Amino acid sequence: MAKSLKVIRIVAFIIISLQIVLVAAFSVLYFPNFLNIRDYVSNNYVVLAFVILLFLDSLFLWIVIVRVNGIRNKSDLNAAQIIGNDVQEAYRFAMIGLVVTDDNDVVLWTSDIFKDRHIDIVDENILTVYPLLSDLKTAAPNTVEKIVINSRNYEVKFISEAGLWIFKDTTELESIYKYSREQAPVVGLLSIDNFADVIRAEDDFNDVVTKLKNSIFNYCKEYGILLRRHRDDTYLLLCNYDSFTQMQRNRFSILDIARDISREEETPLTLSIGIAHGFPDVVKLNEMAASALDIAMSRGGDQVVVSAYGHDMEFFGGKSKAQETRNRVKTRVLADSLISLIKVAPKVYVMGHKDMDMDALGACLGIKAICERLEIPCRIVVDFKITENKTRGALLTQFSKDELQNIIISPSDAQSNLTPDVIVVVVDVHTPAMVMDPILLEKAVKVVVIDHHRRAEDYIDAPVFNHIDSSASSASEIITEFIRFSSISPRIEIPPTYATIMLAGIFLDTSYFKSKQTGVRTFEASSILKEFGADNAISDDLLKDDFEEYRTVNHLIAEVKTPQYGVVYAHGDNKTLYDAATIAKAANTCLTMKGIHCSIVFAQTSSTSVRMSLRSDGMINVQIIAEKMGGGGHFTSAAAVFDGMTIDAVEEKLLDVINTSLEDAKADNKGRKE
Repeated sequence: MAKSLKVIRIVAFIIISLQIVLVAAFSVLYFPNFLNIRDYVSNNYVVLAFVILLFLDSLFLWIVIVRVNGIRNKSDLNAAQIIGNDVQEAYRFAMIGLVVTDDNDVVLWTSDIFKDRHIDIVDENILTVYPLLSDLKTAAPNTVEKIVINSRNYEVKFISEAGLWIFKDTTELESIYKYSREQAPVVGLLSIDNFADVIRAEDDFNDVVTKLKNSIFNYCKEYGILLRRHRDDTYLLLCNYDSFTQMQRNRFSILDIARDISREEETPLTLSIGIAHGFPDVVKLNEMAASALDIAMSRGGDQVVVSAYGHDMEFFGGKSKAQETRNRVKTRVLADSLISLIKVAPKVYVMGHKDMDMDALGACLGIKAICERLEIPCRIVVDFKITENKTRGALLTQFSKDELQNIIISPSDAQSNLTPDVIVVVVDVHTPAMVMDPILLEKAVKVVVIDHHRRAEDYIDAPVFNHIDSSASSASEIITEFIRFSSISPRIEIPPTYATIMLAGIFLDTSYFKSKQTGVRTFEASSILKEFGADNAISDDLLKDDFEEYRTVNHLIAEVKTPQYGVVYAHGDNKTLYDAATIAKAANTCLTMKGIHCSIVFAQTSSTSVRMSLRSDGMINVQIIAEKMGGGGHFTSAAAVFDGMTIDAVEEKLLDVINTSLEDAKADNKGRKE
């Protein structure tokens, strides 16, 4: 076929060239009337000559068309000739179409499935017809591209060696998948926060509660959710994925509705919701939803936690601070449960987080005081290399060498002496990677977790005792309450030195009671520690900065930047290394300035690591910002660590998070009674 086309092109070129020469020669002789040629050639002869040329050209064109069609009929093959009738039927049944192209992507042949769908791309450049397929020309082998042709979905694969395009019609499969996904089950659990504090035994009815429940019923009706009461304050939600996506698109507006209903109340009612999807078994989804609800409540409530099977959890809401609870009965039950566990243990190891601060040390000493009362050996796991300077100084100055040997133990020694019966208590942290010794945690069989930070997705697996109270100001406050309100007799005594360091921990986490996280419980815990002999002057002295640190902090925040109103950040350079405590101190210092609601400071802590500290006055939930950056923490205090990133890269990431997530992080304080 190619040889015949070449001959046709040569003949056409010769004919056209002869005609051009004849017309040019005639024009040269006729128009100047050279040799009086007009006397021999009249206008009628000229017209007749042009008519004859037009006829000959048309005849030649007709002959070429007939010839080309003849060649095509000889060379054209249908699908049956190429792949056989049986295989052709198989391709039709599977709705697979084939297209063969040449090196210039011109279509040479298509299978009959395209003709059945009135799709004709013969003699066209396939990339002109379907530009999306151009990526397949340079893609790796077996790459599949999805396109839409005449409202039908196709998956396309290109085999370069054969110039073969394979089209698989997936319209029905896509429809089934879309329908199945939209109708997939979604299970949720909704709990009303602070319900027990509002509804008393003698008061079964409350206007605000009734109004809130009606709003929940109306919301579920609007989104097609099956609602069933699980307990007085908890409901089971069941819907399909389509309804879930609509709620997610509106960012679960029921949270705002609930917040507005009880905005003027002394104890506001908010909602905690756990939702699970992405798994066909509703029993498994119910377990996932229950776990998500636990996380939502431990993070302070007023939020939705979405758990998709095989994916990271998503968090929505969290604009309200955790309300302070003063349930001493619950505290006594928790304390007695902890004491029961410790009683039967041969020994106890207790540890805080990396870069252990005064609050973590104070909580550890509180656990040691409990163990001493129960006469159970207890050691605090300490690695001085990853302990803050002030904390290291407190251990070395407040205890003698002999006392220190009975208080602390190195991580390696703790690992060597660990047995299945030993209890490992983790305080002031609940993320496995952030504990003082992750290896010890991994080897431990019995683990206790006590923390005051909002619960993150990454959590210590299956602790035998778990208590996260995000309404508490510090871990030292929680342990102090456990000691005071436990029912053990005679009561647990806290040595004055322990109490002094625990008080320093409360000072640190509340910024000397200036934080909005400070509540009545905080002052009560402080007074309890004073009863045990805590020296507030020494506590204050333990937290004081030396001159070099003071100068370093001021140098670090010398040039703060304001990406948005009320938000400032500062950072070090790529060469200077800073202590983690110094970075946190710089963030706290920024927050003392008028008009600043959120301060963020980050700097190099090692040649490959950047640490960020975030602080808030309660107007912005910095935990949300920290989680977007890969960290976590508390409503008003959070942190993040970046390995292998430069200061400039961290700054770019921070600005992106501020631009996209600051609105979600802003607390709902309008009209709220403090």
